[in-house]
Amino acid sequence: MTMIQWLQAHETISFWLAAISLVSFGVTLAVVPWVVVRIPADYFVGRKRPEQRQLALRSPVVWLGLLIVKNTIGALLVLAGLAMLVLPGQGLLTMIIGVLVMNFPGKFAFERWLVSRGPTLSLINRIRRRYGRSPLVLSGEDEAADRADVIRP
Repeated sequence: MTMIQWLQAHETISFWLAAISLVSFGVTLAVVPWVVVRIPADYFVGRKRPEQRQLALRSPVVWLGLLIVKNTIGALLVLAGLAMLVLPGQGLLTMIIGVLVMNFPGKFAFERWLVSRGPTLSLINRIRRRYGRSPLVLSGEDEAADRADVIRP
């Protein structure tokens, strides 16, 4: 059975896959630039991000609920990004945003590594430039220290 025969035999499935793909493409075109331009330019400077646990101390139940919702949204974005690698949409950027939304150990180092890849950083900075934002800054004194640690025998 060829692909055309399969599509003709499963018209309803084909229609819904095409509709979902078009909707996700449209949503991605709107949401990804919106999120990318809101990342602070110095988001990746420094070894660690300062802890922000005021809400956790004031209301642990609300904090846990928000953490669960945030991680669920992030996981859905990562899965949608994976699907968009083969469907229309900005899969890589959607996965990056999903990772940025989630919380997990080693997240900051992973984010920095992922965004520092040439094509990814170039695309993010091109979107930021189009909306009048300054490019992401990835270098800092502590990154030089990181490289010195790696180079040292």
